[in-house]
Amino acid sequence: MVVLTLKYFSGPHVPRYVLFTVGYTWFCSISIIILVPADIWMTIIGRDNGGLSFFWSWSYWSTFLLTWLTVPLIQGYEDAGDFTMVERLKTSVHVNLVFYLIVGSIGLFGLILIITLHKNWIGGRGVLGWAMACSNTFGLVTGAFLLGFGLAEIPKSIWRNADWTTRQKFLSHKISKIALKLDDAHKDFSNAIVVAQATSKQMSKRDPLRPYMGIIDNMLVQMFKEDPSFKPQGGRLGENDMDYDTDEKSMATLRRHLRRARDDYYRCKSEYLIYVTEALELEDTMKNYERRDASGWKFISSFRSERTGALGSFLDMAEFVWRCILQKQLQKALAIILGCMSAAILLAEATLLTSGVDLSLFSILVKSVGHKEFLVQVIAFIPLMFMCVCTYYSLFKAGRLMFYSLTPRETSAVSLLMICSMVARYAPPISYNFLNLISLGKGKTTIFEQRMGNIDQAVPFFGDGFNRIYPLIMVIYTVLVASNFFGKIIKLFGNWKFYRIHSEAEDIDGFDPSGLIILQKERTWLEQGRKVGEHVIPLARNFNGVDLESGSVNTEHGLQMKAASNSSADDIKGSSSKQPSKDEPGKYSISKEVISNKYAAIRDQTKSSANTSTTEKIIPSTKESLLDEGNGPSTSGIASRWASMKQGFQNIKANIEARKFLPLRQVQDTMQQLPRVESLDEIFQRLRKSEVEDDDDAGDTQVSSRRYP
Repeated sequence: MVVLTLKYFSGPHVPRYVLFTVGYTWFCSISIIILVPADIWMTIIGRDNGGLSFFWSWSYWSTFLLTWLTVPLIQGYEDAGDFTMVERLKTSVHVNLVFYLIVGSIGLFGLILIITLHKNWIGGRGVLGWAMACSNTFGLVTGAFLLGFGLAEIPKSIWRNADWTTRQKFLSHKISKIALKLDDAHKDFSNAIVVAQATSKQMSKRDPLRPYMGIIDNMLVQMFKEDPSFKPQGGRLGENDMDYDTDEKSMATLRRHLRRARDDYYRCKSEYLIYVTEALELEDTMKNYERRDASGWKFISSFRSERTGALGSFLDMAEFVWRCILQKQLQKALAIILGCMSAAILLAEATLLTSGVDLSLFSILVKSVGHKEFLVQVIAFIPLMFMCVCTYYSLFKAGRLMFYSLTPRETSAVSLLMICSMVARYAPPISYNFLNLISLGKGKTTIFEQRMGNIDQAVPFFGDGFNRIYPLIMVIYTVLVASNFFGKIIKLFGNWKFYRIHSEAEDIDGFDPSGLIILQKERTWLEQGRKVGEHVIPLARNFNGVDLESGSVNTEHGLQMKAASNSSADDIKGSSSKQPSKDEPGKYSISKEVISNKYAAIRDQTKSSANTSTTEKIIPSTKESLLDEGNGPSTSGIASRWASMKQGFQNIKANIEARKFLPLRQVQDTMQQLPRVESLDEIFQRLRKSEVEDDDDAGDTQVSSRRYP
C-alpha cells in the first residue's frame, strides 16, 4: 500500500532516496497503528510478548528520529539550490539551525529539571519514558483539534458531495480558482525562464560562474524536452532580476527559484486536470441518468468510444448502474456510518472524566466479543484508522494553505518529506488517545502505555487530570465546528479576511460563471479531439478579470514574446515575478546605474540578429529567447477595439451571473448562441490586419489629395 501511494502522488523529479525515506517513514507510522490492536489483544489475554515490545520500540524510535532529525535535514537538502553536495548540506543545516536550537533547548531544560528534582516526576519509567511523554504532548494537544475538525467535516463533506448539483457548484468554483492559479503559475514559470536566459546572455564564457550557469541551461533544455507543449508567455524582466550573477549563492538562488516555479506550474496543472475531468464526468453521469430510457440504461462517456464485443453492452450497463445509482446511495450510507462513528468517539472522549461508568462504545464492543482475537482486532482497528484519517485530513487541508500540497503525480520532494514528517509526528499521539477510550480493566496496561509514559506524571504543571480534561476541550471544539459557530461569529463581526479560512460551504452557494464558461470550452475542445487543459491559459485570463496585455506569435523559428507595457504598480517596479525573500542567501543589492547598464546591454543583444549567445547554442532553436520586446500596434483604434472586446466578455459574465443556480445543460444551450471566443493569436492577427488596411486607406487618401488639390 505504501509503494502504490508513493507512485500515485510522487512527482517525476523526486529522487530515489527521498522515496525510500518517505516510504520507510510511512511504513513505521502504519506499523504503530497496526500494533495497537495486537497490543490490546495481548493485554486482554494477559500474555507478555517480547516480540511485540521490540516492534513497539523499533516503530516508535524510528518515527521519532525520522521526524526530528533525518527528514528535516533531507528536506532542507532537497530545497537548497546549491550545486555541490557539501554546500547543500551546509544550507540545510543553516536553515534547520533555529529548529534544532529550540528542540535542543527544550531537551536541555528537561534534563536539568530531572536532575534538580531527583527524578520525582519520572514515575519509575526512566528518562526515555519521560522524553516520550513530553515529545507527544505537542501531538496530543494539537492533534485533538485536528481530530475534532475531521470528525465534524468528513461526514458532512461526503454527504454534500453525494448530491450532484451541490458537487457541480463546488467544482465550478474550484475550476475558476485553479484556472486563475494555473495562469499565475504559468506567468511565474515564464518569468523564471526569462531571468535564467537573461543571466546566461550577459555572462561571458570566461566568467568563473559560467559552469553553474551551464547547469541551469541544461536544466532549461531538459524542461523543454520533457514538455514540448509548454509555451512561455508574458515573461518580462524586473529591476531585481539581473543580480543573480554575483556569486555562487546567488546562482543557487536562481536555480532554486526556477525549480520552484516549475513545480508550482505542474502542480496547478495537475489539480486543474483533476477538477475539470471530474466535472466533465459528473456532467456525463447526469446526462446519462436523464436519458436512461433512450440509451437503454447504457453509460455513454465523452472520454471514450462505445464499448464493443460480447461484454461491451454488459459493461456499459454495469457502469451506468454504478455511476448513476449505486455510487450516490453508497456515499450517503457511508456518510451516515461515519457520522455515527464520530458521535461514538465524541461520547467516549466526553465521558473519560466519569469514574466507574464505561460509556465508550468501543470499550463495550471489545469486552462483548470476549476472547475472539479477530473480532477484537477489527473492532479496535476500524475506529483507530478513522481517527487517523480525520487527523490527517485536517492536517493536509491546513497545510495546503501554507506549507505543502499533496497532488497526484506532481507532489515535489519537499512536500513529500514534510507530509511524511507530519504523519510520523501524529501517529503515536493518536494511538495513545485511542487507548484512553478503551477500558481493559483495573491493573491492565498495554505495552505502549508502559513505554510512552503518563502525561500527568511527566508534565505535572498541566494538572493531574490533563489526559482526561483535554479530550473534553476537543469535544466542545468539534461541536462548535459542526454547528458552524466560528463562521457565524466571523460573519457577525464582519468579513475578517485575514483570519478567515475558506470552507467548502462557500463554494456551493451558486454556480461560478467563470468556471462554467471554462468547463464549457473544455468540453467543446474535447469533442474536437483536443486534450483537457490544452488552451486554459488564455481562457483563464479572459474570464477571471485579468487584463490581457500580452500575446504570443509563433514563428518558424520558435516562440517570441510580444509584451506591451502596463500602468500597474508591478510594472512601475519593473518586476512581475515572485522574488525570493530577503533572508534567502545570495540576495545582494546592486546600484541602479549598474542595473540600467545591464538592461541596455541586453536590449542591444536582442535587437541585433547577427549576435548569438551561449544560451542560443545550448537551448534548441524550437525555443527562442523570451526577452525580445515587441513593438506591437498601440494606436487609439486598436485600444478602442480591445476595450470593446473586454466589454463583450464582461457582458457575457453579467448575463450568466443574473441566472444563479443555472444547471450546466442550460449553460450549454446558452453558450451555443454566444459568438465564438477567439484565441489571442487570432485577436492580434485580426487587429494587425485591420491596422495595415487603415494605413493603406490613409495612403490612398494622401495620394488622391495630391492629385486633386
